Amino acid sequence: MQTRSQKKYENKSLFKVEIDFDEASNAWRSNKKSTGNGCYKYICAHKTKTGRSCCNERFIEGDYCKTHSK
Repeated sequence: MQTRSQKKYENKSLFKVEIDFDEASNAWRSNKKSTGNGCYKYICAHKTKTGRSCCNERFIEGDYCKTHSK
């Protein structure tokens, strides 16, 4: 059984929305470090010599930590 609102919008799909939530979550977490209990801190955007991200906490006004801000 359909309600009136479901019948009204049944054939009017204007946009097809396909969202990969795993990819979106990974992209959102790429510049953050988990501090536990659902909280996160932003980390430095600099890459180390080995290609890994720097794990230091960044300055509030910038994208880099104290070591890499120069």
